[in-house]
Amino acid sequence: MTSIPEGWSYGPWHDGPDPLAAPADLRDALDEIGRDVMNGSSPRSALEELLRRGTRSTQGLDDLTRRMWERRREIQRRHNLDGTLRDVQRLLDEALEAERRELFPNPSDDARFREAQLDALPSGTAAQVRELANYDWQSSEARQKYEEIRELLGRELLGSRFEGMKEALQQTTPEDVERINEMLTDLNALLAAHAQGQPEVPELFEEFMAKHGEFFPENPQSVEELIDVLAQRAAAAQRMMNSMTAEQRAELMELSQQAFGNAQLSQQLSQLDAQLQALRPGEDWYGSERMSGDDPLGLAEGAQAMSDLAELDALAEQLSQSYPGARLEDIDLDALTRQLGDEATVDARRLTELERQLRDQGLLERAPDGSLQLSPKALRQLGQTALADVLRTARGSGERDAANAGAAGELSGSTRQWQFGDTQPWDVPRTVRNAVLRTAHTGRGGVKLDVADVEIAETEHRARAAVALLVDTSWSMVQENRWLPMKRTALALHQLISTRYRNDALQLITFGRYAGVVELPQLIGMEGTWEQGTNAHHALLLAGRHLRRHPDAQPVVLMVTDGEPTAHLEPDGTAEFSYPPEPATLRKTIFEVDRLAKLGASLTVFRLGEDPRLNAFVDLLARRSGGRVLAPTTDGLGAAVVGDYLRTRRKL
Repeated sequence: MTSIPEGWSYGPWHDGPDPLAAPADLRDALDEIGRDVMNGSSPRSALEELLRRGTRSTQGLDDLTRRMWERRREIQRRHNLDGTLRDVQRLLDEALEAERRELFPNPSDDARFREAQLDALPSGTAAQVRELANYDWQSSEARQKYEEIRELLGRELLGSRFEGMKEALQQTTPEDVERINEMLTDLNALLAAHAQGQPEVPELFEEFMAKHGEFFPENPQSVEELIDVLAQRAAAAQRMMNSMTAEQRAELMELSQQAFGNAQLSQQLSQLDAQLQALRPGEDWYGSERMSGDDPLGLAEGAQAMSDLAELDALAEQLSQSYPGARLEDIDLDALTRQLGDEATVDARRLTELERQLRDQGLLERAPDGSLQLSPKALRQLGQTALADVLRTARGSGERDAANAGAAGELSGSTRQWQFGDTQPWDVPRTVRNAVLRTAHTGRGGVKLDVADVEIAETEHRARAAVALLVDTSWSMVQENRWLPMKRTALALHQLISTRYRNDALQLITFGRYAGVVELPQLIGMEGTWEQGTNAHHALLLAGRHLRRHPDAQPVVLMVTDGEPTAHLEPDGTAEFSYPPEPATLRKTIFEVDRLAKLGASLTVFRLGEDPRLNAFVDLLARRSGGRVLAPTTDGLGAAVVGDYLRTRRKL
């Protein structure tokens, strides 16, 4: 067994994130956020949805909230609030029974008189306890039971106002009662001085805590903290009283006068409650809860149950993150541990760390208008994931892997870190430089190469391509669940061109009722909206404009659509819609295809769906342009588009 060195100690880590905790899985988190954003959610909504849903290894806020409400319902369904009344009634019955046993064999008139006194007791537990306050008990057992009632009431009253007081007063002596009354007198005086704004309050507080600090395990550091602690507990006790029936409340209020056989305690507590309510009116003094269980709770346990319910409500609000400026750091982890245990706290810490790292590592950033958006770094990572998925699909379908694209060409001047399977030549100077930088701090002689040091020289064909990707953004793409695959396809193609074919010029064009040129972040964040029209004519016109700007490049046009053209652009810039398509729409669309063909453009149409009219029309376009039509599934769309681009690229 390993011994702990002398002077060392181990305990829970409290200073920031746990250094031994598993790192947050940012890539998976970013993929989920990106998927939601591409489905039309805002980045903020996507982040909030991720935190609500959780990750593969961490429960989300929704799960924690569900467990919170289950815990709340369990408290309400398990307990009721008449525990103190039941205990008092039980002790009273036992006292009366013991007294009658003691009196029965006694033949004296005094015994009969006492029996008559007991028979004449008023109805109601509180009234009987009050009536017996001055009764001269003949049975020592009965006297002890009656004293237990007074002690029980005192402990319950104090326990409902002061945490841990009930347990600390299991064996109460007259000296204890005197000390408690003295503490309450000093406490009421301190709060009165604070309410009046007396300047000596800090000194009075220090004197009070030095004298009575044993009664306050929370160890408040100021009079304000002391008031907060007391007010929360007193408000919980008041809510418990509010939750009782009127008869139960009346019984307990009358019984409280018998606490420790000293009415002064009840008076002191009433004064304390009044001062706390005036100092903290924002506490819930008037609420109530419905308790429907069979397990009886005393005053102290009932106040704790009410405090737990209030804490659960506060945690539920924190977990909802629905208020302005909400952050996961707002969650009270100590309260969460008390209510749901350590495992829930670990999940909350992981979610907090995930949110923090997404922001700190620059994956989410503020747009000029203050909204949250995916950063360029995040888009690159999403692009890498999308391209990797596409390449895996392409390999499964027999398409050529793009990892070696350009390998047989000339050096581009760019390098990248070696990956398994790469066959490109090493960039020796950069590889050696990496090894030197990695080992320089060790102070050892010589340099040893590591796989992580290796960089390869990228090659590319010198020929350029001008690529126009036309994506249909009409409502049918959303309705038929083609919206996300369309965006991931654009993301993968953009990633491939920006990392492997940097000299190629890619333009993204969307077309619904109108067409427009968009940047990748715009397309990724675009929401699907209902509008009539599939304006392929406008999209092809913009594609032609892009190709003419790059006369030295091979023109490539890729069109993704699930509907025949139903709109065209008029000379005045308005879009004319008609379904079924009118001849003018078809004629103008074909005219733009012919113009692209004259530029030598290769047109590939990726047809989604099985509409016969669409099939006939895109076949016509392919024949007119010398291009081709592909009909991939939505899952295979990305592989089809990237594969067709690479097929065209290899011909250059």
